[in-house]
Amino acid sequence: MVIRGEGGVAQTEIRRSNLSRMLMELHVSGPLSRSELAAELHLNRSTVASLIAELVARGLVWERSRAKGLPQAPGRPSPVVELRRDGPGALAVDLSTDWIGAAVIGLGGAVIGSTRRDCSLANTDPAQIVDELHGLVGPLLEGVGDGPRIVAIGVSVPGAVRAQDGHLHHAPNLGWRDVPMGKLVRDRFRELNVPVFVGNDADLAASAEHLRGSGRGSDDFICLWGEGGIGAGFVIGGRALTGAAGYAGEVGHLTVDPNGDLCHCGARGCWEAEVGEEALLRRSGRDPLGGTRALADLLSAADRGDEVALAAVAESGRWLGIGLAGLVNVFNPTRVSLGGLFARIFPYVREAVVRELDSRAMPAPRAMVELTTALLGANTLLLGAAELALAPTLYDPTIVPLSGDRDRVDSDRWRPRRTPGVEQAQAQAGQSRR
Repeated sequence: MVIRGEGGVAQTEIRRSNLSRMLMELHVSGPLSRSELAAELHLNRSTVASLIAELVARGLVWERSRAKGLPQAPGRPSPVVELRRDGPGALAVDLSTDWIGAAVIGLGGAVIGSTRRDCSLANTDPAQIVDELHGLVGPLLEGVGDGPRIVAIGVSVPGAVRAQDGHLHHAPNLGWRDVPMGKLVRDRFRELNVPVFVGNDADLAASAEHLRGSGRGSDDFICLWGEGGIGAGFVIGGRALTGAAGYAGEVGHLTVDPNGDLCHCGARGCWEAEVGEEALLRRSGRDPLGGTRALADLLSAADRGDEVALAAVAESGRWLGIGLAGLVNVFNPTRVSLGGLFARIFPYVREAVVRELDSRAMPAPRAMVELTTALLGANTLLLGAAELALAPTLYDPTIVPLSGDRDRVDSDRWRPRRTPGVEQAQAQAGQSRR
């Protein structure tokens, strides 16, 4: 908290805020010239030059001359500022129902390297899965060479996560309950000596898509994410809606049919029980636990015009539209993006979804909403996990040591003094772009 009258403290906070705004602008927009940064951030040239000098000294950015042939404003050429490839980066982890994925991702969303192993995580031992993750990540880290310095680990999981410490309260589709996921990962990756942040997959998908994909430019955005189950991430008024402890968005466990099938959460008639992966496979006559192979076979059959496959996806589309109508009525978004499984089946269910939306959503909010699919593909959750891990650095670049202090930092890594949510860093950047 800044107290009036303490000029030094106020100036320090203003500078931190401006450093954050500049770094976030480069993180979102890519390389920019000094003059472009001055215009975007509404700062004078001398202030911009001073901020750039500090970001350079902290190893976050570097400056280069503008390439020949590119447009240049009249006057002295303005150097281009861009993020360093060997600056801070994240180890991003995606623990989905049917695979383990990991990537090294730098500032700017640069995916330096990635790896994935297809396997069912349902009813497995979480500690064993983290051990397998560690073995998978080893060769990945060895192969990134002069890539980013890993300053944090971000983990995406399909369940209710307590934001404060990464405690996984319940992941119904994995059969996991009360798992100290943050601690498990931190202890297993102790050689990295970095903090671990854990988030719900739908929340992280919404974060990534809002920043770089289908939600960009929308301040009221819903990302409906489905792989094994279904969840939603919400951006309302430009800020992420996560709830008091981070549990918001479990829309898959809204009751849509009190007499419906039993859900993995223990309740009956949940939305997830009607539109989740298992329900879709069961309707098509396939093994509900068949995973990615069974889904690929189903979509291949739908492509061939198989009537049973088309009927199965159409019924899932109907239930998808029923639930979406409720979300549109409650949250009045301008854009709804379907990701994961729902993006893959959308070409087959568009008509059914739109029909239910048109008939069940209130006319005024229905008229305002655009229905689309996620744009970031297989990297969506990894990019979201990286945003979660890098949020403290983006919020306060001064946690990164100055070049002269690097030899006093253990293993050339550092721990953040603040650990704000992703939305705080993004909101600050969004204000600078308005």
